[in-house]
Amino acid sequence: MNKSSIFFTITVSFIISIILVITSFIVLMTYNYNMQEKALFDRYIPIVKKIMLKHHRGALNYKFAKSLEELDYTMLIKKGNINAITYNPKTKVLIERKSRERNSVFRVLELNDRNYIYMKKKGKTLLIRDNRPAGENSNLYIISVFAIVIITIILMYLITYRKLMPLRILKDKVKTLGDENFDFECCNTEAKDEVSQLGMEFKKAALKLKNVKESRNVFIRNIMHELKTPITKGKFLAEIERNDANDEKLKEVFLRLESLINEFASIEELISSTKNVEKNFYFTDDVIDNAKDILMVEDDAVILKCENKKIDVNFKLFSIAVKNLIDNAIKYSSDKKVTIKNNQDDLIFENAGKHLEHPLEDYFEPFFTHQDSSKDSFGLGLYIVRNILEANNYTLEYEYDYENGLNRFICKKD
Repeated sequence: MNKSSIFFTITVSFIISIILVITSFIVLMTYNYNMQEKALFDRYIPIVKKIMLKHHRGALNYKFAKSLEELDYTMLIKKGNINAITYNPKTKVLIERKSRERNSVFRVLELNDRNYIYMKKKGKTLLIRDNRPAGENSNLYIISVFAIVIITIILMYLITYRKLMPLRILKDKVKTLGDENFDFECCNTEAKDEVSQLGMEFKKAALKLKNVKESRNVFIRNIMHELKTPITKGKFLAEIERNDANDEKLKEVFLRLESLINEFASIEELISSTKNVEKNFYFTDDVIDNAKDILMVEDDAVILKCENKKIDVNFKLFSIAVKNLIDNAIKYSSDKKVTIKNNQDDLIFENAGKHLEHPLEDYFEPFFTHQDSSKDSFGLGLYIVRNILEANNYTLEYEYDYENGLNRFICKKD
């Protein structure tokens, strides 16, 4: 693992934390054991001294046993009773002290929540039961607390490691981004942590680059097709006899080329934009008038039935979208007119004509081949409209009024 990697740092920090916790556990357990041992000594040494004194004097009799019972102690005399305690596999040795010089053994035993004082000296065994409860074993609490701490640290490490795992995928994807590999999955789309959000933003950026690449590929494949017709026609007109009619047709060729280039420029501005377009509030009439000026259409061809309300748009781009909608509506209408209405922030374009032969989404494709080739269309109108509307938080919807024979294109505010 790379030592400068964040994953290496986290792993090392986790290992150090575990080592510190284990060390603290060992130190605390040792300290607790010493404290328990001291507490047992303080509790039983006085009675042990008393028993040893009586034993030395040979006064371990029935009367002394009764006196022990008054102190909540019971002397076990029968060997069978003693062996049942000392040889029981469940018996725990809490303290053990041996003296070779005195040939003696002292133990504190525990069985069934009772403590026993075991003494053996010169072959003689004594066992005294403490009738008081042995008390709670604090070792269990310490072990439980440290087990919870270690489990928590491990879980936090695994969670952190999993949260940061998308960084590795992002690192690899950034390396391959230059090779135009834009498709990848790295994050939980529902996660709200910073790493997942970073991954999603990177994915959005990659998808945007992918869309830009695909859009430009479309133009590279089709722009020559669109330019070829007017260029061929212009070359032909330039070689034939010069007269006013041919000169007028030649001008029309150049006007068409100029319009086509302007359309391409508008699309390029949209697909290559790396930030949101600047918007402001403009009156609807101003936007429509600007669109009519660009289109150079007669006023009587556009029938306004809309309120002059303010809309939040980019004036230049939105005017181009309105211009294309007006142009298409007039071009494909039976009376060469378009009616513009509005409903709140929505703009509605109506024209009399036939129902669209294909779904609206098909016409969003650049150079849609099923359009009527007899019409003067570049095959880019609705493609441009859709992109401009999306940049201005609008969508384009279509409906047909069968009763009145009206096509209705609706620029709907999101």
